Amino acid sequence: MVQAVILFMVGLVLICLGGDRLVDAAVAIAKKLGIPQIVVGATIVSLGTTLPEILVSTTAAFDGSAAIAAGNAFGSIICNTALIAGLTQTIRPSKKIEAASIRWRSIFFFAVLIGMNIIGYLTGAFARPVGIILLLLFCLYAYLNIKRSGDEGENSEEEKPENVSVPKQLLILVICAALLYVGANLLVDNGIFIAQTVGIPERVIAVTFIALGTSLPELVTSIVSLIKGFGNVGLGNVIGANILNMLLVIGIPVAVAGIPLETSTVTVDMPLALLVMAVLLVPILIRKKSSRIQGIALLCIYVTYCVASFL
Repeated sequence: MVQAVILFMVGLVLICLGGDRLVDAAVAIAKKLGIPQIVVGATIVSLGTTLPEILVSTTAAFDGSAAIAAGNAFGSIICNTALIAGLTQTIRPSKKIEAASIRWRSIFFFAVLIGMNIIGYLTGAFARPVGIILLLLFCLYAYLNIKRSGDEGENSEEEKPENVSVPKQLLILVICAALLYVGANLLVDNGIFIAQTVGIPERVIAVTFIALGTSLPELVTSIVSLIKGFGNVGLGNVIGANILNMLLVIGIPVAVAGIPLETSTVTVDMPLALLVMAVLLVPILIRKKSSRIQGIALLCIYVTYCVASFL
């Protein structure tokens, strides 16, 4: 028990340190290359913070447990949006958001998720061809990020630091992503052990430690971004991480083995993922800024979702 508590604290320290340096390195790269914060948040940062979900789902697929990937992925989208974005937008709503950067990613996200919703309703499963299509869409998403980064960055008015080594900052990003992954695993595994030891029901463990555990990198990164005054990095991180949850966290295990979908995933998780992203993004696309009301609404949705899942 003592060892579990110590490892739990070590995990917490690792994700805090990793999240802190991840934001610094990402912002340094953004300034050096003249790329808007929200773009680097939606690409480099989101890939780093989504690594736990990607690695867990891939491992599960090869271990014959691919069915858990869809629930975990859509649960992470709901957590990232309703809890993490809801919390950060409640504390400090985003201002002066690069609408062009948000718009095409929003269209991409909703198009893919609506397509997945339709397939889920009609077939009750994601077959291997769906996984292959999702991986091809990831290639398209990566290409669009590269192709549009110049246009999205050309109007950036942020000062470009001269003494920043991009390769060095990229290496720091990789190291920080590894720290986030190790820290999240330590936190989840030992948190579950502690909870079981003191008699917390398994359902409560699943809703709290497991669901939140793989989203801890996004949570820490978003909060650190907020504290450092780079709120758009956190917002971009949430949007990018949600897209990667669909394309890679689901795409990889589906391409490996295909997965059946639980009824609750099709009827609750997938539509709710669509709803919370609409609550977050539609007002931003219209007003080019977010509001505290959005954050409060998202937090209320997440609390209701957790209570309903528990009951």
